[in-house]
Amino acid sequence: MHLLCEDMRIAAPDGRLFVRRWRDPDADDTADVPIVLLHDSLGCVELWRDFPEQLARATGRTVVAYDRLGFGQSDPHPGTLDAGFVRNEARTSFAALRDALRLDRFVLFGHSVGGGMAVACAAHFADACDALITESAQAFVEDRTVRGILDAKQAFAREGQVDRLRKYHDDKAPWVLSAWIDTWLAPDFAQWNLDDDLRRVRCRVLALHGDLDEYGSVEHPRRIASLAAGPARAVVLEGCGHVPHRERAGVVFETVAEWLAGA
Repeated sequence: MHLLCEDMRIAAPDGRLFVRRWRDPDADDTADVPIVLLHDSLGCVELWRDFPEQLARATGRTVVAYDRLGFGQSDPHPGTLDAGFVRNEARTSFAALRDALRLDRFVLFGHSVGGGMAVACAAHFADACDALITESAQAFVEDRTVRGILDAKQAFAREGQVDRLRKYHDDKAPWVLSAWIDTWLAPDFAQWNLDDDLRRVRCRVLALHGDLDEYGSVEHPRRIASLAAGPARAVVLEGCGHVPHRERAGVVFETVAEWLAGA
């Protein structure tokens, strides 16, 4: 399978977004329902590494990934993230992406907070979303989540640690770190959850989660699967942490490809 990798920039409400697409130029566009990837709290297109390309090969679908505003190669964010930032992604950047790429139908795959955003997008565009895959998504603010973020805050306080982020986010790195740590630890975010959005998700749902995930217990995929309005399946990967698409790549590819093919 020959894949064409294309980079582009699209206009969103508060700035331009960097987008990368992997597609088979010989495929029938009318039959191809693309998979859109939503990255984690410190992530970007480059940090997906070879996962999008391998996912495209495993599923035979176009794969699209984008840097959220303030991340990676997208424009800087003009402000700070508020308690509604997860849900707002559906109405702002994702809506702009969908319009720019003319995504009449799509599949969503979100990692960590990107999984929460994928839920919000699937709820907001329920008539257009064919399927939803969450990976290590947080469905609510759990004690384990807070502990994991506090540990990360301490680790990033060491000299030179923020520079690791500059490789991917350039001068935006301090903002990226604050957007994760300060937002999630803010008192007004403590009661955040995906419950209302999940009840509006009508497509099929696959919730992947490692049983050793340092940012959330297996209660998260179970809650996602139990509250989603459509048919849902939770898959817990034993001996796996927060990044199954690296730690258990083969299992993730096989599970996702078989699940999508079973539509």
